[in-house]
Amino acid sequence: MSGRRIDSYAAVLWDMDGTLVDTEPYWTLAELDLAERYGGSWSVEQSLEVIGFDLLDAASYMRERMGIELSSQRIVEEMLDSVIEQVERSVPWRPGARELLASLGEAGIPCALVTMSWTRFVKPILEQLPDGTFTAVVTGDRVDRGKPHPEPYLTAARQLDVLAGECLAIEDSDTGATSAAAAGCTVLCAPLHVSVPPGPGRVFVDALTDLDAGSLICD
Repeated sequence: MSGRRIDSYAAVLWDMDGTLVDTEPYWTLAELDLAERYGGSWSVEQSLEVIGFDLLDAASYMRERMGIELSSQRIVEEMLDSVIEQVERSVPWRPGARELLASLGEAGIPCALVTMSWTRFVKPILEQLPDGTFTAVVTGDRVDRGKPHPEPYLTAARQLDVLAGECLAIEDSDTGATSAAAAGCTVLCAPLHVSVPPGPGRVFVDALTDLDAGSLICD
C-alpha cells in the first residue's frame, strides 16, 4: 500500500462484528434458531443482507421476512441471548485485529469501538482486551440513529474530542462504510463475509494481518 500512514490520523474508530471479531456466524445461527423456534422461514443468504445494520432495524426486517409475531425488541433480546452465550464460550477474534490494536496503543493513537451491537454483548468481548484498549465505546443501544446513518461515528469522534474527518474508520460492510464516510472519516475496508463496493473515502485491504500503526494506506 502507499499513501497516508495509519498513525497520522487523530484516532482509529473500529467496527466490531466482522471487523474486530468474526461473530457474523454467531448472529446467523441465532437468526436461524429464532426462525425455527417460532415457525418462521430464514436463510443464510438473508442473514447476509442485514450485516452492519442497527439491531432494531435488522429485527424489523427479519420480523417481516421470517413471518413471526415477535416484536422487534423481543427479536433483538433473544438474538443477543444466543450470541452472548456463544461468545462467552469462545471469542472469534479476526486475525490481525488485536495485533493492530496493540500497535496503535503503543503509538499513542486513541481508538474507539463503534458497533451496532448492544452494550450487554460488547461487554464480554471488551473483558478479553487490556484495560483502556478503547478510549470510547459507542453501541447501538446508545444512539438514536444507527448505521448507515453517520451518528455513531460522529458520536465516537465527539467523545474522543477529535474531528471525524481526522479519523480512520475500519469496517467490513457497505453499511458501516457508508456510516463512517458520511461522518467524514477515511474508511479502511476489510471485507469478510460480504463484499464492499468502492466509494469516496474508501480504501481496501484483503486482511488485517501484517498491518500496524506505521502501515501505509491509499489516501
